[in-house]
Amino acid sequence: MPRPEPISFRRSTLGGDVYEALKSLVLEHRLSPGDRINIDALAREFAVSPTPIREALARLESDGLVRKRPLAGYTVSPLLTRAEFDAMFEMRLLLECASTRWAAERADAARREAISAEAATTVASEEDDPDGWHAAFTALDARFHDLVAEASGNDLLRDGIDRLHAHLHLHRRYFPYAQAGATLEEHRRIAAAIQAADPDGAESAMREHLTRARERHLPAFD
Repeated sequence: MPRPEPISFRRSTLGGDVYEALKSLVLEHRLSPGDRINIDALAREFAVSPTPIREALARLESDGLVRKRPLAGYTVSPLLTRAEFDAMFEMRLLLECASTRWAAERADAARREAISAEAATTVASEEDDPDGWHAAFTALDARFHDLVAEASGNDLLRDGIDRLHAHLHLHRRYFPYAQAGATLEEHRRIAAAIQAADPDGAESAMREHLTRARERHLPAFD
């Protein structure tokens, strides 16, 4: 897959910008699972020194998106095996059902409104934006789940959910756009239950969403 146009970074946010740019390369499979990462080549491509590249890779290793091996350097983490994928969704069911229940119980009015607004957001179709819809849909999905986790009031739970999502997004290159509408409708049902301060309804809606999301990703293993 061709690389995007050269990226310009602001000095004041250099470290964070390089991290986000590298993360995008991994999640978009411009750096594919299993690829060896050439720090010097990336530094030249981004027109930065190797230091912010190394710092970004250390963060991505913490996220589980890259791996570091002695004498071999960094490689992009492989896609999850079927067993690892199933284990990830078991963890998501445990963590995200709890976070959604707590969001419905604890969220203030501003956070409820933010979740509802995000759930109402749509993305361009694959026909209208063949190069950008995947990134837009992935970002939208990540923001929605993060807003729900934030509204739970438990920062450790939010961090754990964020790390699980990083692994899922590696599989999103195989996600069929035809299923995006179902995902967004499930988000709206979750948001409505949180807005109504209905913990049972919110937890049930999230459980249904995650169960169906798992099914939508299974073709990646065929």
